[in-house]
Amino acid sequence: MRLIDCADVERAELLRLLSKKSFDEVQLSDRVREANKKIFGADLSAVEIVRRIVNAVRERGDEAIIEYTRLIDRVELSVENILVSEDEFAGAEKTVEPNIKSSLERAAANIRRFHEEQMPRSWITYREPGSILGQTVVPIERAGIYVPGGTAAYPSSVLMNAIPARVAGVSEIIMCVPSKGGAVNPNVLVAAKLAGVDRIYKIGGAQAIAAMAFGTATIPRVDKITGPGNIFVTLAKKEVYGHCDIDMLAGPSEILIIADESADPICAAADMLSQAEHDPLSCSIVITTDARLSKAIAVEVDAQLKELPRREIAQAAIERNGLIISARSIDEAVELANVSAPEHLELLVREPFTVLPKIKNAGAVFLGGYSPEPLGDYFAGPNHVLPTGGTARYFSVLNVETFLRRMSLISYSKAALLESADDIIRLAQAEGLDAHANAIRHRQ
Repeated sequence: MRLIDCADVERAELLRLLSKKSFDEVQLSDRVREANKKIFGADLSAVEIVRRIVNAVRERGDEAIIEYTRLIDRVELSVENILVSEDEFAGAEKTVEPNIKSSLERAAANIRRFHEEQMPRSWITYREPGSILGQTVVPIERAGIYVPGGTAAYPSSVLMNAIPARVAGVSEIIMCVPSKGGAVNPNVLVAAKLAGVDRIYKIGGAQAIAAMAFGTATIPRVDKITGPGNIFVTLAKKEVYGHCDIDMLAGPSEILIIADESADPICAAADMLSQAEHDPLSCSIVITTDARLSKAIAVEVDAQLKELPRREIAQAAIERNGLIISARSIDEAVELANVSAPEHLELLVREPFTVLPKIKNAGAVFLGGYSPEPLGDYFAGPNHVLPTGGTARYFSVLNVETFLRRMSLISYSKAALLESADDIIRLAQAEGLDAHANAIRHRQ
């Protein structure tokens, strides 16, 4: 982890450190490269690997899915057991601890209530005599949800993806999640039932994204794919975009904390590690106006790391993408945060709501010392599927509108059309589109 003082570093270097690489530029670890060499017979980039998998699934369907699940995940599947059965759901209900199920139910209620508030309305207006204009809001027919399952199980991601889709009125929700030994984590299955998922397929990675985008004999084609994943999942979503819609390009987790002298270094360190434990590529940054706090947080990070079960992952992330920056003012800290456009932004400052209006780019903002990032991950209600990699500059948090489409409504009477006819004909002719003009003339 690097400790940096803004007074000692060129601005260009600071901006470089805070700017994210594109997904295409992410370098695979030596271990992953060696594993992929054995599978693909060549040292391919992540983009090349994904493209090969996507094309294979598009051409060979279930056969390619089963093949890559065996080669990459080392799980033997068949078309007969790729779909989670009712017996597996029943088994999960018996296996899940009652207190975990109760917590999932309370979280689901909070998430549902929050997303119900987001529902837009259809509307019609009578602008002038003879003209009716409006908008109708329509849900997509089928949504495909991806839930990660490589190094950990994420029932919270099930709730965050499926509940907004169900609130939006999506007709069918299917889900893909990697399985371990052919079995899906029971907490994930219970969460899926609570959230209203219709079907679950035991596959992950780029092959799952391709299957949902193009459809196979076993897996139906979807209109939109949502949900976070690793670099291969993200690049696969990028590859299939246009064949279906996607929510966003969600990469490794990020947290940026703006802290003043009032911040607790123990809590700030814990919050940094809450994201670092996700992935070795995760990014944890603190920008503080208190130089003494910088050192205290660094000491705490080292101390807390020793106690983490996922220490190896968290330590790799902190060493690679951990930064503590001493800023000269809160305004400078905010400016740097807006450049970074983090997934999660915590304001551990004395007056967080005074700072909030200056924040322009972030996936979600957590205000005050008692609103840590995991509150949003699991329970509060706002969605935790957030833009990463600097894409918070133009992507939004996953929400109900992710699963909705808008259709415009236009109805003119003959009198209203004739009143506008000359303007329409004149504009059509200005663009050289005579057939457009004729469509009006024939009604005069």
